[in-house]
Amino acid sequence: METTLMANLPSFDAVWASLQETDRLFQELREDQKETERILRASAMDFNRKLGKFANFFGEFTEYTIAPKLCEKFLEFGFDFSRANRHVSVNDRFNQIFFEIDIMLENGDKAMLVEVKTKLTAGCIHNHIHRLEKMRNYADFHSDKRTFLGAVAGVEVTDETRNYALNEGFYVIEPAKENFNITSPNGSPKRW
Repeated sequence: METTLMANLPSFDAVWASLQETDRLFQELREDQKETERILRASAMDFNRKLGKFANFFGEFTEYTIAPKLCEKFLEFGFDFSRANRHVSVNDRFNQIFFEIDIMLENGDKAMLVEVKTKLTAGCIHNHIHRLEKMRNYADFHSDKRTFLGAVAGVEVTDETRNYALNEGFYVIEPAKENFNITSPNGSPKRW
């Protein structure tokens, strides 16, 4: 009986060959997994790049559509801005002050710096506060005595973010059907 049992067992060479084949299959599987991960990473990077371009286009479109109407809309708040400039860059190498403004509304004694985002976040508002501080410093270095005000525009704005912006003294601009609404800050608008 023992001889019959031994005769039914595979030989050492057969077991060894089977183990080697299993190892080879695992190696192939690992290589396939690495290739799949590489393809997924490349696809994700491509998707993120395309999404970034779309978001940038949407932001540009938003700036382009609201900028001409902002001067008129701010008349309702007592501001008579004569100019709306898009993409204003400040590059003061001497004083090391660099920043960009999405839309800048101006008249002789005031300027409103407007930050436009597809999705407005607390971080965007925080960055805009720093931008306005830089603007004030830049203006002081160049004897510009105008008062600077801030506004933020967003297509997607949560209640929490809106309240944060309003509490920080910003006007909040949001879409409303074919037009947009402007909400006044809580209390007086902050002035820089």
